[in-house]
Order: sequence, then structure tokens, then C-alpha cells
Amino acid sequence: MSDQQASDELMLIVNGRTTRVRPGTTVAAALVSLDALAFRMSASGEPRGPLCGMGTCHECRVAIDGVPHRRACLVAVAEGMRVTTDA
Repeated sequence: MSDQQASDELMLIVNGRTTRVRPGTTVAAALVSLDALAFRMSASGEPRGPLCGMGTCHECRVAIDGVPHRRACLVAVAEGMRVTTDA
């Protein structure tokens, strides 16, 4: 990766792990690129992750900057954003 590419990317912290992603990337896409297919656990203990990709199903909920139940498919990554999954 060139220095120019690195400077065009945003820092994202997922479950304490720092990564870099391109601007405009949704939190859901960033998590999937990190091989996180389960974002949370259902009430019965089943892993849940993105299903619809447009905010209708609510399966991609994560905590973003300490705010729980944010739909990861609807939120674009911001510099220094902290994301916590339950799975």
C-alpha cells in the first residue's frame, strides 16, 4: 500500500483491533472485510449478522462509539470510530 493510499483511508477500531478502511465504507462492509460474519447473538444465543444490507432486518446491530443497537449497514465509517460486536 502506498503512502497516498494509507492517507486516504480512515482508522476504525473494532473490538479493540485497529484497522484502516476507505472512506464511504459502511461499518457492516468493514466488519465483513475483517471476516466478522456474526455481529451479535440473538436472544436464544444464535449468531446474527447482516441479512438485508439496507436497514430493514436489524440483524447487523453493533455498538458504535458506545451507542448500542446501531445498524452497521446504514452507518459510514468515520475516523477513529469504535465498533463493538457482541459475537
